[in-house]
Amino acid sequence: MLVIFFLGALLSPSLVPPPGARVDAVQDAAPADDPDRLYADRENVASAARAAAIWEERLAADPASFESAWKLSRICYWLGGHVGPDARRHQYERGIDAGKQATMIEPNRPEGSFWMAASMGALAESFGLRAGLRYRGAIKDALEMVLNIDPSFQEGSADRALGRWYHKVPGLFGGSNSKSVEHLRRALTYNPDSTISHFFLAETLLDMNRRAEAREAFQKVLDAPLHPEWVPEDREFKQRAQAALARLQ
Repeated sequence: MLVIFFLGALLSPSLVPPPGARVDAVQDAAPADDPDRLYADRENVASAARAAAIWEERLAADPASFESAWKLSRICYWLGGHVGPDARRHQYERGIDAGKQATMIEPNRPEGSFWMAASMGALAESFGLRAGLRYRGAIKDALEMVLNIDPSFQEGSADRALGRWYHKVPGLFGGSNSKSVEHLRRALTYNPDSTISHFFLAETLLDMNRRAEAREAFQKVLDAPLHPEWVPEDREFKQRAQAALARLQ
């Protein structure tokens, strides 16, 4: 499965993180040999890259390590959104491969299917219609598999991702804003304060010209408390919601 991708390549000058990203020395944030601690410090791009390298090394040493596979998939999804554009596709493809390996190791666990679908979806959104059409069926199948295994996984993350899928896929290929709203509202039953679910719901409502409801959903992103496990993601979606509300004034 895995494409070997050394830490030095991840941190090369061509992969300059976006403005505002933390690039402190890894040892200032977390022990250099503890990938879970490094993942918790993922706003530091160097920490995220080191965590990926460790999980990749562990998976190479033990190809049956489910934990290494799905956690590698998860961190590659994060890296795909926080490295330079030249490396983005590679990180998402790396995450897809790791997620696939996790599903082969433990087909009845949701982690591999979910994070594989996440990287597929991000790749599709980042690289246009051709990538979207290539992955649309596989994304939906993987997320529906998660729902079959455990609909409560990560506080309704599969419903949230399916809500995004129905919003982004053209109607000709199965997209539906009404189904998007249905899945996103279902996701919010697991965590009514989910910044990501409220943000995705707001974007769908905006496309439906339900501007007042969209403003309300964006405001809920700003009002939600930071989730202890998803602080970096919450911060980013709060920034995006603030910008969206400013545009709606």
